[in-house]
Amino acid sequence: MSQSTTDRSPSGERHAAGRGGPLAHVLLNIALAALFTALFVRAQALPSSMWEPLGSGSFPRLVLAALVALNLAIAFKEARAFLRQSPGERGQVGAWIWRHRLAFAVLALFAVYIIALPWLGFSLASLAFLLAGQWLLGARSLKALAIAVVVALVFSLGVDTLFRDVFVISLPRGLFG
Repeated sequence: MSQSTTDRSPSGERHAAGRGGPLAHVLLNIALAALFTALFVRAQALPSSMWEPLGSGSFPRLVLAALVALNLAIAFKEARAFLRQSPGERGQVGAWIWRHRLAFAVLALFAVYIIALPWLGFSLASLAFLLAGQWLLGARSLKALAIAVVVALVFSLGVDTLFRDVFVISLPRGLFG
């Protein structure tokens, strides 16, 4: 019994088997639109010079605005395709999300790490991220937790010391540094 290499979506489009369907495209394009929106806001703070009447952030903001519009258009199109799917096909999406829950959890943990980095500083944020990540990935026994603590200490404090003393690059210190 062979599995076909392509599937048809309700809109008649062909998707490769095993690839993300409309919901995956919606989520990806919304995430990209959010990222490009954040970059759009940050581009306003680019320094300007007297030689650039529109400012140095004008071209990046134009490109980012176009990317946001494109991603939102794709997300809207794929959301319509997802809503046209049968309930059985939508149930497969939930099963796919459940199978990949660990990847989503690590991604969410990384997002929290990036947000906390300016406030906690590199060492403390990295220590917490590495400990939580190792626990999330299965370090539950006393031996595994001890190894996780050693790894987290070496990589958070060690990398900070390496960058500060060897490369002479200051990583974020945070409110407690």
